[in-house]
Amino acid sequence: MVQDERKEPLGADAQVDPQPPAQQTRPDCVAEPALGSESESERKLPPLTPQEFRVYNRLSEKMDYFHEHFRQMYSTLHTACVTKRRPAGMTLKQFIDEGLNLTRYLESHHTIEETYLYPILARKMPEFQASSPPGALKKGKEGRQEDCELIRQHRLIHEGMDEMADYLRQCKSKECELELSVLKEKIDPWGEVLLKHLEQEVRDLSAENMRKYWTLQEMRSIPI
Repeated sequence: MVQDERKEPLGADAQVDPQPPAQQTRPDCVAEPALGSESESERKLPPLTPQEFRVYNRLSEKMDYFHEHFRQMYSTLHTACVTKRRPAGMTLKQFIDEGLNLTRYLESHHTIEETYLYPILARKMPEFQASSPPGALKKGKEGRQEDCELIRQHRLIHEGMDEMADYLRQCKSKECELELSVLKEKIDPWGEVLLKHLEQEVRDLSAENMRKYWTLQEMRSIPI
């Protein structure tokens, strides 16, 4: 939002002070408005109409639709590990496939995000932009950049879930028997990061955040 930086006029009926310069008020003594008071009021955006909200919140809603499936699949695995029993009616093969499907879906989902969606959002949104690490310029590493937090979360999630997938594939091929206590050890290191990531990404794509950076027409053109 472009801020109006025009100075307020002194007034149409202001008169020239006939006093000598020595008795006039010095310009640098004129009282200034309190810092931040004007900018804070200008940052308050007008309420969105229901139609505008739907357009701005479209990415968040669609992302949360996918994320809810991931949450349910993760919850099935994690709950079984905590209670030390598989869900009723789910065979061992189905349970193992549930875990392997979760890793495949997340891998595909994150690849699409990093290839197509994140580069578009990074044009305007700092949440999706890479940044130079502290001290990089001083050390002569101008070309080195750090991934944004969401992509760093992707890396942590994949490190953990790849290890879990290896274990589940061994169980599926009968190389070892599935032990829920062992599976829990494979899930715990990345589970909290996954749940945090699923919430944070939806929040970053919410209408109130997206409207700060994009017009309605631009929002309609972002593919997902």
